[in-house]
Amino acid sequence: MSTDPVLDTIKAFSSQLLQSWEQVSSLTLSYDFDKILNVVLCGMGGSALGGRIVHSLTERSLHLPFEVVTGYHVPFYVGEQTLAILCSYSGSTEETLNAFHEAYEKRGQLFTITVGGKLAELAGEHQIPGYTINPEFNPSNQPRLALGYNVGSLLALFNKAGFLSISQEEFASAVHKAEGYAQEFSPEMPEESNEPKRMINTLTSKIPVLIASEHLVGSAHAFKNQLNETAKTFSALFDLPELNHHLLEGLSFPAEEKKHLHFVFIESDLYSDRVKKRYAITKDVLDKNGITHSSYKVRSMDTLSQVFELLTFGSFVQYYLALKNNAKMMEIPWVDYFKEEMAKE
Repeated sequence: MSTDPVLDTIKAFSSQLLQSWEQVSSLTLSYDFDKILNVVLCGMGGSALGGRIVHSLTERSLHLPFEVVTGYHVPFYVGEQTLAILCSYSGSTEETLNAFHEAYEKRGQLFTITVGGKLAELAGEHQIPGYTINPEFNPSNQPRLALGYNVGSLLALFNKAGFLSISQEEFASAVHKAEGYAQEFSPEMPEESNEPKRMINTLTSKIPVLIASEHLVGSAHAFKNQLNETAKTFSALFDLPELNHHLLEGLSFPAEEKKHLHFVFIESDLYSDRVKKRYAITKDVLDKNGITHSSYKVRSMDTLSQVFELLTFGSFVQYYLALKNNAKMMEIPWVDYFKEEMAKE
């Protein structure tokens, strides 16, 4: 281990995945999963990222509807046949605590994911099962860097419930590939063979606009959040094909600001053919509007491995960009200020 908690946490992504997968897979749960009709995950910020990632990954394979809620209230339809997952890394997120009470009152089937705090207290008080994270592989103690815990626990829970099917071998293989990418992207590797290092040369003093599709949209959302919180960089995310129906007409003004934008296309051979065609045409439109762009094409051969690869890539990009910006990675002063103001009577 180094003396850099952010770097150490990024390198421990695969350990987070394995720990959470194994621990949730071994839980004894009394739900009648056959009677569950829908799943809702309630969380905010970094604690919602796992839900977003899994939602995109499993959109075409999950056997029942799954919604991620980032707010105070659960949907109207939540009831006895809903699995309501309450995710708050700290256990003190006020929106998630309110959602816990609403889901409990609606007699939902609750499951919590947290390190502790008030959410763990409520779960104990009401005898609600859940996954208590042992954050030994998150020395940064930042929820946005606890992606392995959130993703691994959700995949294990859904697999255990029979909502999807991922074998131990498939999961272990994807984790092993992620470990390889972490080594490839590590600070010890030179820039010429280190794609995250090369990427920040195009992102410095720019506004990164991330573009992703299908199974990688949730992972790209995590990438964006990490750029915001760790690199202190404004970033935006659009999914394709949706952006083709509106964003292309928003590239003209303000004309003098175009030079500040840089689009990053996250590409995959596993996207559907019509979607892949749209990437080339979208780049052509950007060229005609004088807007710079670059691409990262995931190399893994299956969707799960591609998700883990992109999460690894994004984590190293945000780290190197934060170094370039001389950003204080561990500090989130404006988020802390906002929470302090909200806590006042």
